Amino acid sequence: MNYQEFVCAVEKKMNDKMEGGMKANLYRSLRNNGTERMGIMMETKGRNISPTIYLEEFYVRYQKGEKIDDIIKDIMRFWQDAKKQMPGNANDLESFAQIRDRIVFKLINTRQNETLLKDVPSRPFLDLSIVYYVLLDVNLKGTATMLIRKEHLKMWNVKEEDVRNAAEQNAARLLPAEMFTMRQTMDELLCPSMRGQRQNLLTDGAALLRGGTKEEEDGEDFMYVLSNQLRSFGAACIVYPHVLEMVGRIVGEDFCVLPSSVHEVIIVPESYSMEQKEMDEMVTEINATQVADEEVLSNHAYFYERDAKKLILQKYVNC
Repeated sequence: MNYQEFVCAVEKKMNDKMEGGMKANLYRSLRNNGTERMGIMMETKGRNISPTIYLEEFYVRYQKGEKIDDIIKDIMRFWQDAKKQMPGNANDLESFAQIRDRIVFKLINTRQNETLLKDVPSRPFLDLSIVYYVLLDVNLKGTATMLIRKEHLKMWNVKEEDVRNAAEQNAARLLPAEMFTMRQTMDELLCPSMRGQRQNLLTDGAALLRGGTKEEEDGEDFMYVLSNQLRSFGAACIVYPHVLEMVGRIVGEDFCVLPSSVHEVIIVPESYSMEQKEMDEMVTEINATQVADEEVLSNHAYFYERDAKKLILQKYVNC
């Protein structure tokens, strides 16, 4: 079976086991950068929000010879865990007053998300777009979120400005910015629960920069990683008020901002950076080889001018 046939088979077998008004349905989701994922949405009678289970990892197990009935048992257990993590009162999502304090924002690439941006409230930021989501739950396994769409504005009877104001007030409180040296970040990534893909991205970037215009001195850690406390959509920290100003005071000079992914950016002092075009090429190469399509933010570096207190694109970049 190919992946689509596998998902259809899972849907049928799960519905054969469902009781009490529960139902499994196929669900296609348009994700960041035009990527699409197909999974199973588990609907429960009386609940207006249901977890969606994406089955790629389960399909890999099937390809390796695991029986589909055994996989179904694990999917059912996974669903039970996911259901427990959903908000206790899903009806709260129908009220703007109830979810206002949980609205935050993230950055996505404008060109790569033209279709998605037609359906969601957004605000341009350089060649990127700020979009908004509800932070439903945070736990040891990760976060549960809901992207805010224009249909939600109609349901809540609010304007885009109301959502933007809420997100700007909440972001630094719910997802405070944090900056670490590269060495500290690599120590964190050595934890088995972290993804090796992100580790490769950071180490490859560091190695390339060491061959740039200034050699790294023994023991000196000149690169920093900027993200939020959850390491989830932390690239948005570059939009937080005064954050880049504080970064400038820490590094003591103008600096480059390398978009590592939607989850973090790398800060490189200007004196350690390469030529701007070379840095763009490095970012593009690493995005193509080390970053999942859904997590790519941009294919070029940005530059922060401390005196102007402004983040800019290179002049030769056409947005």
